[in-house]
Amino acid sequence: MSSNNTDSTKQDYSAHDFKKLGLDVINTELAEIQALQSRIDETFVQACQLLLNCKGRIVITGMGKSGHIGGKIAATLASTGSPAFFVHPGEASHGDLGMITKNDVVIALSNSGNTAEIATIIPILKRFAVPLISMTGDKNSTLATQADINLDVSVSKEACPHDLAPTSSTTVALVMGDALAVAMLQARGFTAEDFALSHPGGSLGKRLLLHVSDIMHTDERIPKVPQSATVSEALLEMSNKGLGMTAIVDDQNTVLGVYTDGDLRRSLDKNIDVHSAKINDVMTRDCMTTTADELAASIVKLMDDKGINGLLVTDENNTLIGAFNMHDILRAGIV
Repeated sequence: MSSNNTDSTKQDYSAHDFKKLGLDVINTELAEIQALQSRIDETFVQACQLLLNCKGRIVITGMGKSGHIGGKIAATLASTGSPAFFVHPGEASHGDLGMITKNDVVIALSNSGNTAEIATIIPILKRFAVPLISMTGDKNSTLATQADINLDVSVSKEACPHDLAPTSSTTVALVMGDALAVAMLQARGFTAEDFALSHPGGSLGKRLLLHVSDIMHTDERIPKVPQSATVSEALLEMSNKGLGMTAIVDDQNTVLGVYTDGDLRRSLDKNIDVHSAKINDVMTRDCMTTTADELAASIVKLMDDKGINGLLVTDENNTLIGAFNMHDILRAGIV
């Protein structure tokens, strides 16, 4: 009776042994990636031109591990300005081929190039004149010879010691897919702002999309007192609004200065009577402010460099329109 229990064949490995095994895998795959450089040739250029001129979407397909890599390539293309999606080849022959139009381009991945499920759908793609790019490990395979363009992603050796498990081959296919996606990104003029628009929930999206106006406190939530107020009245406003500061404004709501927790400590060091002293005498004049349309992320470095925890927001006439502190930035997920 056969058994899946391999305990009897386990070997004792030291930390050095495990490190060597890991490095062997990395070095094997690095060598295969380096070999890929010579294949960024005219065929690669033709594939890029075909994808760039695609009026529909880029459809990726592949079975097994190639399918997993194909799904990642499709996701990378879609998030970098090239509309793309993955279709399972097994499902394609049972109805999902209807998702592919004449305006699309298909990229099919198969290390052997003879995957039955992909071979089944090739005649249908040919019938509808859908351009086909293959990524195979055998340039003489069915898929490679039937494709309009074949990208050679062959490897001389898998990182698996038995040369069986897809390791180097999947890595090389992924790298080729990344090369296509980034080439498309550059050719389409896809910017970091475009990337952010397709990733609004991610940290990059928040850094590039959120402006000061999105995080600042407005209207009654803005801490402010008139220049005639006492220090104690300013402290009460600071406590009520919870931003660790208050603006000092004139009758037209023009910013005259700011008073912060740091200013309070300096006032106490000078033994100033907070009940009788006027805020106008102890406030920080010519204080730093920002505008509502400034990117919130760009303010973070400014605040860090200046060692300040909050900022007032003004319009072009220096009229107070908002306020925020570092806690608002943290809550927004910008840092």
